[in-house]
Amino acid sequence: RAVAGVAPGLPQLRALLCEALGLQSGALPHRAGPASQALMRALAEPGVLVLDDAQRLTPPLLDYLRQLWDAPGCTAALVLCGAGSERALARASALRSRVLIWHQVGRLELSQVAQTLTLFHPVWAQADPDDLARVDEQMARGNFRTWAKITSHVYAARERDPASRVDRELIEQACARLGPYL
Repeated sequence: RAVAGVAPGLPQLRALLCEALGLQSGALPHRAGPASQALMRALAEPGVLVLDDAQRLTPPLLDYLRQLWDAPGCTAALVLCGAGSERALARASALRSRVLIWHQVGRLELSQVAQTLTLFHPVWAQADPDDLARVDEQMARGNFRTWAKITSHVYAARERDPASRVDRELIEQACARLGPYL
């Protein structure tokens, strides 16, 4: 898994890919030839690389990804994620033409919230489904990114006080930390 920073350059993208693929980074990402060769060797191994916030990548960076994944022997899959990543790919027609599947992740249905959250993070295992439904209706509205933020705050509260239960009060405290712009 890799997360693109804001407006990364090619050296930053190479470093990100090297790190995500477990390669010795050091000076390698700044040496274009050896770094690209090491990446191509790593991509010859079957696997999946998920690149989040792909919408932050410029067409030249997306073309670099295309070159890596077009290399002979590449068996890895590349998953590009992020709100607006389809617009970024629209500007990189050579890569866009190689997209096998487009998938839009919609809002969670109310009936999916409790099960999805339990699968997402163990902190929700003992939470009352009615509390989760209420928070979803009032705050999250099926938005998984909002639930990830709430999860982070609930987890942090539990880290501070491991004896605390994930109950209505704790969940409300976590939601209060989200701010007024939700």
